[in-house]
Amino acid sequence: MTAMLELRDIRKHWNHRPLLDGVSLRVAAGETVALLGASGSGKSTLLKIVAGLEGPESGSVWFDGVDITRQPPERRGFALMFQDFALFPHLNVVDNVAFGLVEQGQRKAAAREQAQAMLARFGLAERATARVWTLSGGEQQRVALARALITRPRALLLDEPFSALDATLRDQLRSEFRERISEAGMTALLVTHDEQEARAMAQHGWVLQDGRLAVLW
Repeated sequence: MTAMLELRDIRKHWNHRPLLDGVSLRVAAGETVALLGASGSGKSTLLKIVAGLEGPESGSVWFDGVDITRQPPERRGFALMFQDFALFPHLNVVDNVAFGLVEQGQRKAAAREQAQAMLARFGLAERATARVWTLSGGEQQRVALARALITRPRALLLDEPFSALDATLRDQLRSEFRERISEAGMTALLVTHDEQEARAMAQHGWVLQDGRLAVLW
């Protein structure tokens, strides 16, 4: 399968030491790759470089054969999910999910209709008009994933997405997310410190240590 997302020799320093020391990685279309490592190892920095939120000192980011290193985040067509869900508290559930479509220029009524359909797939149809802060942690995380997937992103970037949830809920959502991501056929990069989570969700796993990647499976 053709590599869709490719990092080539990414380098970045932090406090005068190499945080990322020539990192290269490929993630194929429809594949989830996990990136593990201790706190401060550079995992989240690497994810931000992929997203376009930070730039590398050297090296490049490619997607579908195109160098996107200098592209701003909004032009990359990637979706990010963080551990704090990053939902909009002033919007109800359906408007949170519809937000990306409205930003892309769709009419609000059409965006809400698509959001309702997506919520139904996630078992959240009856929560559409609820305020997000009234939802459980697991429901909020499902809303965050629905919002990420509805815009049909070219890649999904996940940064410790389940660390704020209890163990039972984490186990349940890991398999659900893997199923949803596979169903959508997208490229996904998962950053986590939890190897059990990584193995439950990803086809391949790498560990980032001393600025370099080593294969785990």
